[in-house]
Amino acid sequence: NAKGEGPAWANSLFEDNAEFGFGMRKAFKQRRDYLANQVEDTLADKEVLMSEELRAALNQYLVMRKENMHDLLLPRGRSIYHQIMEKLVPLLEKEKDSHAKIKNLYELEDMFGRSSFWIVGGDGWAYDIGYGGLDHVIASEEHVNILVLDTEMYSNTGGQASKATPKGAMAKFAESGKLTAKKDMGQLAMTYKNVYVASICVHVNPQQAVRAFIEADAYPGPSIILSYTPCISQGFPMAESIQHCQMAVDSGYWPLYRYNPELAAHGNNPFQLDSRKIKGDLFKFLAKENRFAAVMRRDPKHAEELDNKLQENLVQKNHLLQVLNKEDLEGQFSKLVEGLSDAKSSGDSITVLYGSESGN
Repeated sequence: NAKGEGPAWANSLFEDNAEFGFGMRKAFKQRRDYLANQVEDTLADKEVLMSEELRAALNQYLVMRKENMHDLLLPRGRSIYHQIMEKLVPLLEKEKDSHAKIKNLYELEDMFGRSSFWIVGGDGWAYDIGYGGLDHVIASEEHVNILVLDTEMYSNTGGQASKATPKGAMAKFAESGKLTAKKDMGQLAMTYKNVYVASICVHVNPQQAVRAFIEADAYPGPSIILSYTPCISQGFPMAESIQHCQMAVDSGYWPLYRYNPELAAHGNNPFQLDSRKIKGDLFKFLAKENRFAAVMRRDPKHAEELDNKLQENLVQKNHLLQVLNKEDLEGQFSKLVEGLSDAKSSGDSITVLYGSESGN
């Protein structure tokens, strides 16, 4: 835009996407640290004369940096650093000729703002060829964001199976249906406990997707967003993408959730399940995609076995997500036991009402 703000894109090799983006973030951080040192040196130099307004703005920036408030965001995704930069740039431009050190700060003006770094790739890179690099990045403490466009196959090279391909789906190198389950990237990332993780589908819940992007960008550490991405190689009309994605979420095939470690620091459940109840027919969804339907036509018995196992895996996964979504299960159970013990010791009668989700 007119202020010089906007996206900048750089390409790497297919296999080193994560390392390439990570290096860009590290380089940017080094430049930001250099800028902070230059600001501190300029303020400390008594020979550098400047207006009180400029001195106050530079001091405000330096305080932010020293308090490690690197990426503080304001509502609607705005950064407080941009507010400071909007004050600083006109002042630096006005006073740049008064001293060489102020001119040096003016030449570094683009570093006063806040830049958001995103590593974008498909599932072939993230789940397979580049997984080692991706794992290295999310295991770091660096504030870098990862967006995985999950088509569940190598879409750009002809539809080969990847570790994101689900059990039972036909793809190149899995002509009779993939025998192994899909790698659960979200759960793998959550095991680190310091990674922001989200599973989204823009076609189904755009509000949840936008919220996930804002939260990931604001989170002071690594983040990964897994986005369900329709692909023509999945074998259904792309004109029906919105309806098809809705079926994927409703059937439990693609759950929507967010995992924010910062919530745990305040005593809250870090996991939020945004697609609560399974209300769709999984087999009806699978039948809409030729990658599953082709296996059904070729070998119905084999396809039924694979699809049943897929359903079993998805039920187990969704049950686990439901458990993760419960707030403080251990604490609630302790309160229950404590209450029963108190009632027993006082001689009061206890009535226990119980039931299940099926009403039995």
